[in-house]
Amino acid sequence: MRSPKDFFRPLAVGAPEPVREVPFRPSRMIHFFDPGNPRMAAKVPDLVPDVDVLLGNLEDGVPADRKEAARDGLVRIARGTEFGGTQLWTRINSLDSPWALDDLWTLVTEIGDRLDVIMVPKVEGAEDIHYLDRLLAQLEAKAGLARPILVHAILETPRGVAGVEEIAGASPRMQGISLGPADLAASRRMKTTRVGGGHPGYLVREDPGADGVGGPRAVFQQDLWHYTIARMVDACAAHGILPYYGPFGDIQDTVACEDQFRNAFLLGCVGAWSLHPVQIGIARKVFSPSPDEVAWARRAIAAMGDGTGAVMLDGKMQDDATVKQCRVVVELADALAARDPALRAAYAASGEGAE
Repeated sequence: MRSPKDFFRPLAVGAPEPVREVPFRPSRMIHFFDPGNPRMAAKVPDLVPDVDVLLGNLEDGVPADRKEAARDGLVRIARGTEFGGTQLWTRINSLDSPWALDDLWTLVTEIGDRLDVIMVPKVEGAEDIHYLDRLLAQLEAKAGLARPILVHAILETPRGVAGVEEIAGASPRMQGISLGPADLAASRRMKTTRVGGGHPGYLVREDPGADGVGGPRAVFQQDLWHYTIARMVDACAAHGILPYYGPFGDIQDTVACEDQFRNAFLLGCVGAWSLHPVQIGIARKVFSPSPDEVAWARRAIAAMGDGTGAVMLDGKMQDDATVKQCRVVVELADALAARDPALRAAYAASGEGAE
């Protein structure tokens, strides 16, 4: 076991110093694209100002005979695109695949200075992160990088979920964790073929009438992913990294997509994957607190003064815990306003109306 004193030391001679705190940058939507697809690649410049994160996908969804083309396409796009405040991520192939090592070698040495985060699929435990940590340090030293590339894990196996706390704290590089519902469902032997979202068979039913029969009984669909998301959020919060909902596969069902994203947001997630442009706007809406929420949070903070004690506000008791909750909303709003001019104007207008 490494000494805690060594945790923030570079793992290779000449590698950049590890980060001591994961920087919070807006990442409401992680928008996936296939960099080996010429039509998708051509749309990247138009997507840059519209999303928080662009992710060049090299794994699932890219056929085996196009893996190298996708990797080479990402290098070209990274070199030829001005990203401004938009982050560039990639999802490499799984560590047990024949492509992962070439993915890392190529991307770190050729575009490591432009790559913010590497997303790693099917992380089983802390040992996967330790392997990646050392390898990235060696490649960063070889490439002469001035800052470390961060790592994002996907929870896609029961073992990964069981060890999520160890994964979250495995390295200073850990930026966040996403739920990978489709592979997780398969490895858990769940009886659903959906990519994220609920299932009409997973429900609770209203009790029968007093006579034991009565008319139709109301049913309420439940969230298959509540437990896993909540556990992931706790692990991330405990280690100062960021939790994300993953993909919602039914592109046409924008209502259910918004519901699933909102559930994740309320539980503590900071963003979700967008697989199609229609989901970009949904993620932007859901993972940005509303102007009314922000205005009320600022009002509550102001009413509490030094943040201690209790006050009555709109007929409800508010205390120290309220201030802590409100600061979460206000700090998120401030970070988003710094990037999003429309939100900045909306939050400012709502603040003026709340005075």
